[in-house]
Amino acid sequence: MCDVCVMNSVKERMLSRRDFFKKTAAVGAAATLGGMAAAPAAMAAGHGGVVDMTHKLSPDFPTFFGVPGISMEQPFNFAEHGFNLMNLSINEHTATHIDAPLHFSADGNSVDEIPVSDLVIPLCVIHIHAKAAENPDAQVTPDDLKAWIAANGPIPDKACVAMHSGWAAKSGDAAAYVGDSGDGVKHFPGFHIEATQMLLEETTAAAMAVDTLSLDYGPSPDFATHYAWLPNGRYGIENLAGLGNVPATGATLVVGAPNHVGGTGGPARIFAMV
Repeated sequence: MCDVCVMNSVKERMLSRRDFFKKTAAVGAAATLGGMAAAPAAMAAGHGGVVDMTHKLSPDFPTFFGVPGISMEQPFNFAEHGFNLMNLSINEHTATHIDAPLHFSADGNSVDEIPVSDLVIPLCVIHIHAKAAENPDAQVTPDDLKAWIAANGPIPDKACVAMHSGWAAKSGDAAAYVGDSGDGVKHFPGFHIEATQMLLEETTAAAMAVDTLSLDYGPSPDFATHYAWLPNGRYGIENLAGLGNVPATGATLVVGAPNHVGGTGGPARIFAMV
């Protein structure tokens, strides 16, 4: 088919789709309401603003294995074809992304199987940036969780418990972000296994989040937190941004999870309503 024919066909389809959407808007709205999940309690109070919690996805963002996590090829461009289109090749665990239970288990839920009710959830921010500034191997401990609870009350049902270590500010410098000391060992903060076990045993938290490359701290030899958290049906978020711009409690996290069948995770657009 010639390029002009393709462009004309695209224009005709666009016009047809506009007419279709105008005629079916009311029906679509009703269907959407019919399939709507119950809103979490955190939504009831309402919010006055939105904070982006997502790093931009690019080949320059630091990765755990040290190779670009995304490549982009453009087979169609506007000048030649009348429209732009990119082909993407992506490592699921790149930039701000989700770890589905399947990532560290034989038969856990894949990313498309995470319940939508677990993707709009209360956000609890555990601040360890002060100790992380002195020790890159700092971890969220049970004492950090207890201090948060003493100040803010119980961790809400189905919450996301997020570590703010201040590491997001290092994302423009791969060496600093990964924290490789030259011996192949990484150095960045994460969740201590004892804090992970406390969350599993004492809360119904749906998600755990970090502003670093991994739920486990950099020098971890065994990914203990991954192996404890994910097989229990909880999910993780890595490389979260913006945690210094949201309150310790009261925000609602909206996780735009990817929906590819059988996925072990994937890049996500995440924001907090505050």
